[in-house]
Amino acid sequence: MAKITIAIDGFSSTGKSTVARQLADALDYIYVDSGAMYRAVTFFAINHGIIDPGSGAFDREALLEQLPQIKVAFRKNENTGKAEVCLNDESVEDRIRTMEVSSFVSTVAAIPEVRQKLVEQQRLMGKNKGVVMDGRDIGTVVFPDAELKLFMTASPKIRATRRYKELLEKGEEITYEKVLENVEARDLADSTRKDSPLIKAEDAVEIDNSDMGEKEQFERILSHARNLISGR
Repeated sequence: MAKITIAIDGFSSTGKSTVARQLADALDYIYVDSGAMYRAVTFFAINHGIIDPGSGAFDREALLEQLPQIKVAFRKNENTGKAEVCLNDESVEDRIRTMEVSSFVSTVAAIPEVRQKLVEQQRLMGKNKGVVMDGRDIGTVVFPDAELKLFMTASPKIRATRRYKELLEKGEEITYEKVLENVEARDLADSTRKDSPLIKAEDAVEIDNSDMGEKEQFERILSHARNLISGR
């Protein structure tokens, strides 16, 4: 059976990664979380003193100098069966999901040289199709010819509530107001950056899951995918 490329774009905390993993499992496709790749670079910058979370200071030139030494890849966890993002051959899957990384990832992702490096890697990962990739510019920049493009959205307050619950479950001490502020700031940064801004591709199917359950959403998207695959 012919395989397709599935590109999922959308705002933060819209469940892109969750539904992308579900689709990849159901179709036996490769799943790539492009957002995790930008988080890994941001984590590197924080760990190497390039970004100071306390003051917000960011040495852009220092990051560009060290960019050639940053290797981001995915490796299957033999215990969970899930793909984990690795930074220079070390799994950083859990450490990149913090509020600290979230606060700076849009800034790092807006740097053209960072985007160029990661987009090249993403295209290599999907060159043979049979891939589900989620992010901010997958359907518009990385895979503009993807057979199925999805654009996911939900109201900022609902997305902030989802993210807030996730962070509390991980033991982070954070307020809902701070999470909402971060969500809105990331929306603005992602949508207004000069290089590959977050926009809906003209041929993308929009999924507003503000009032949609996870199961309903997955079944609707899986139906879109199977209809396209069967028609090839």
